[in-house]
Amino acid sequence: MSAQLPFSEDELPAYLAGLGLLSTGEPALVERAGEGNINWVRRVRSSARERSFIVKQARPVLERFPEYRVSTHRIEVEARWYATVSRFDRDRVCPHVHHFDAQRMALVLEDLGAAEPLDAWLARGADASHMAATLGTFLGAVHAGTRDPALASQFDNEEMRRLHGEHIFVLPFRANDFPLAPALRRRADALASERELVQRIDAAYARYLESALALVHADVQPTNVLVAASGPKLLDAEIAHLGDPAFDVGQLAGHLWLRAFARGEPRAAAPSVRALWSAYCEALDGALAVGFADALVYAGIEMLRRTLGAAPVAELSRDEIALRVIDAGRAWVLRPPAHPSLL
Repeated sequence: MSAQLPFSEDELPAYLAGLGLLSTGEPALVERAGEGNINWVRRVRSSARERSFIVKQARPVLERFPEYRVSTHRIEVEARWYATVSRFDRDRVCPHVHHFDAQRMALVLEDLGAAEPLDAWLARGADASHMAATLGTFLGAVHAGTRDPALASQFDNEEMRRLHGEHIFVLPFRANDFPLAPALRRRADALASERELVQRIDAAYARYLESALALVHADVQPTNVLVAASGPKLLDAEIAHLGDPAFDVGQLAGHLWLRAFARGEPRAAAPSVRALWSAYCEALDGALAVGFADALVYAGIEMLRRTLGAAPVAELSRDEIALRVIDAGRAWVLRPPAHPSLL
């Protein structure tokens, strides 16, 4: 996308009218939608017909982190993800795509309105087993159905894959200036000196970078899941690539667990993680050999980086809770359970 083609809020109603989604001259309200960490995202709400749409545009610099310049190709990858996985989406986990604009590198998506983000839903202590199972079924079907090496060229997304990977596997475990509380800084320094732990994290990063077993979403975290009346909706596939299926499952499992820690109920996550894994394996149906222990290593790393990295989970602001999450994440990296019954 040319840097000279960014959308302005004022032009969006006419743009959608040109696509036939609004009437010409129809009054509409334009507002920010979501956090918009990576892309420019706006909601366009028609006041006349009570219709609304999400417009998402990739720009050369990341929306919340302008120090990073990343190819706008990422939104083409996301559009291709939605098109590719649609045939496996029995439960309509993905939002409907109204239009992809290859010139302006933009997506027009279904607006899920007042659907609650899964992280807020989990913070209330709601039972996540059904949500986890639905997502597990979807991920298993996608992974089983996309074992085609030819997809690698269609999802050549190495820039986003590595940028994401550096923030997960590298930066939290090397010298950094992240604004950590003193107790967490001491714990981070101690972990960085644990040779076996760092070696295992480095090995997981190599697997994340080198694996090309199936198409992965690569950012299955609760902030990218909305809880609609019809069930969970998975968004933001701009990091999708042909990779390691265990990463998708492990990342979600790690968030289910750490948010249970944040509520002071760590054992409450076990049923959700078991439901996730059971549904995933049933949908996978033996098409791939994905190990529970491999997924739990990724989960443990996610728990560590969400307490010690650049994108901490707000619910873990209390040191004593964060330190318990760190202990659990470390244990999973070093000695991951081989089966959900051992959780």
